[in-house]
Amino acid sequence: DRKMLTNISTVLRTCVQRNVYQLASCISLNFGTSPYERMELKADQLYKQKIIRGFCHLYDGQEACAVGIEAGINLSDHLITAYRAHGYTLTRGGTVREIMAELTGRRGGIAKGKGGSMHMYTKNFYGGNGIVGAQVPLGAGVALACKIQGNNELCVSLYGDGAANQGQIFEAYNMAALWKLPAIFICENNKYGMGTSVERSSASTDYYKRGDYIPGLRVDGMDLLCVREATKFAADHCRAGKGPILMELQTYRYHGHSMSDPGVSYRTRDEIQEVRSKSDPISMLKDRMLSNNMASVDELKEIDVSVRKEIEDAAQFATTDPEPPLEELCSHIFHNEPPMEVRGVNIWSKLKSSS
Repeated sequence: DRKMLTNISTVLRTCVQRNVYQLASCISLNFGTSPYERMELKADQLYKQKIIRGFCHLYDGQEACAVGIEAGINLSDHLITAYRAHGYTLTRGGTVREIMAELTGRRGGIAKGKGGSMHMYTKNFYGGNGIVGAQVPLGAGVALACKIQGNNELCVSLYGDGAANQGQIFEAYNMAALWKLPAIFICENNKYGMGTSVERSSASTDYYKRGDYIPGLRVDGMDLLCVREATKFAADHCRAGKGPILMELQTYRYHGHSMSDPGVSYRTRDEIQEVRSKSDPISMLKDRMLSNNMASVDELKEIDVSVRKEIEDAAQFATTDPEPPLEELCSHIFHNEPPMEVRGVNIWSKLKSSS
């Protein structure tokens, strides 16, 4: 209908204006993929080749959450999330090349090769955080700073259903409500916290009601336009001085919790395939665009070729760029602070930090 076409057009205009990776402009017709999904599939391949080491939490399946949220806020707004952070690193201005290099621990990575999958940062993006739920009170602190500075900005704090029962989240809710902070708290409910379903972990799975004294929305997290409109509503609520708001995005991850989790011991392959076939966020948006003559088959094929090349070029860089030198191990501990000697033992005690 006319409203849907208007919404899609607005999303597309936002994509071009911001010059960031937005799902709408990077769809592949042949496989229904975007830079998000292609990047994660390449990361899966590099991990299995033991080129990527350590923790690696992939985001494919949840792309509409990251893109929809970004389309509903401003680049001057702030965002902090948990360790499944690759999608948000892209929407917040990071590049595939920087992310891939970070995953392989290379000097050209977005965190200089020191953060890996769980710790990526850009301007106004305070990264993925490894301590479960800890990003929520941190995000409330960022929202407090926004209020004190009076800059009409807000902070989006994201966490998963697995973190939803954390006590510190409710403490952050309480303080944010008392002080009417411009904070959007978002639960990305992908149905499983590690290997435990929401039904087994939570007495109530109505995560959008958890705020009690904070208004809440439940949103189809597989539909980019739904996420965008809900985020715009939440942002307007915050900017009007009404305090925090809570959102639950019902979404799904295709990979396991991390690369060490095959993802099929607590759910079936049929379940995953059913979600892919009926609710895939990229396929749904692609079908909308084609059926409403907003893109042609040939245009989407051209995009697919471009995306494939970019991913392969990024992977090549990520496997050939040098690793950061040992003497930089203690750099960037603080921002704009004089260098200091870092306490340690043996050879580590000789290392000094730099700003």
